[in-house]
Amino acid sequence: MVLVGFFSGKQKDYETVMAEAAARLAADGGRVVARIVQRRGVSDGGVRKMSLPFSSRTLLRQGKVREVAHAADRTDADVVVFTNSLTEHQRLSLTALLGRPAVGLADLLGSG
Repeated sequence: MVLVGFFSGKQKDYETVMAEAAARLAADGGRVVARIVQRRGVSDGGVRKMSLPFSSRTLLRQGKVREVAHAADRTDADVVVFTNSLTEHQRLSLTALLGRPAVGLADLLGSG
């Protein structure tokens, strides 16, 4: 699986969050083959919108969606897991764009 995280530029511990998510997935029998991070608010232009997704449809920028799709294809991943919760609309849109299921970590592991 490909693990994806969307983080505010203010969140400095994003690497820890990604490592913990990968560990939780491994403990549940999953194998993370790629990790991709999208950060918002790192550049001057994004500071005001730091906590908002880049896209209400996909959460990520389109270029990052392409990067995730490429990583999933290259590694033959069967699912893309987001550290973030996804709306139903985001889940359906990302599943269509990525060509494989896109799910939130909490949904996959059945916890909050």
